[in-house]
Amino acid sequence: MSEELSEEAYWKGFVKKHWILLVVVIVACICAFIGALLVLIWFIETSPIGAYGTAFVGDWNLDWIVGFTILIILWELLFVGIPAGLFFGVGGYIWWSRLPDEEKQEFKARDKKKTHNKRNAGGGGGGSFFIFIVYCIYIGVEGNYYTTFGSLPYTYWLSRCFLALMWILIIFGIPICIIVLIYYLTVWRKKSE
Repeated sequence: MSEELSEEAYWKGFVKKHWILLVVVIVACICAFIGALLVLIWFIETSPIGAYGTAFVGDWNLDWIVGFTILIILWELLFVGIPAGLFFGVGGYIWWSRLPDEEKQEFKARDKKKTHNKRNAGGGGGGSFFIFIVYCIYIGVEGNYYTTFGSLPYTYWLSRCFLALMWILIIFGIPICIIVLIYYLTVWRKKSE
């Protein structure tokens, strides 16, 4: 408990000493968030993907979704991500280089004491992205990659998602089961005997 209190006291003192830095970081984060929203709104209204913001949901297709996602990521990186990264990187380096040596040593010593446990933040881990790519390939193989969502019933789109997941399980699940079975028969069984 005293470790937590000393940790809390350390950070309170750190914030009191460097309150200007905290204010600058908060303002920069707010500006980056507002900038990201403005870029998103700008892209929606000026992009030919989605008919300059006038297309209905039924007019969209997988080609538009993939293209829109890739382009919005690139525009956000260009207008918000790279400038924010440069600002925080250069600003952090300048702040760290001007920090007194005793504060640097104290910060490094506190960081070494901590044990960094990897926590699962509940993210997808890339699995959902992989499923989406397989889904797009499956729809493309069927010839409906450029078909608008409104021209086919929603059950078609949902069932193809489940079929893509089934193919992933078949293609990766069968070899994994065979490998586990071979490993069990050769290694685990011998260890138990």
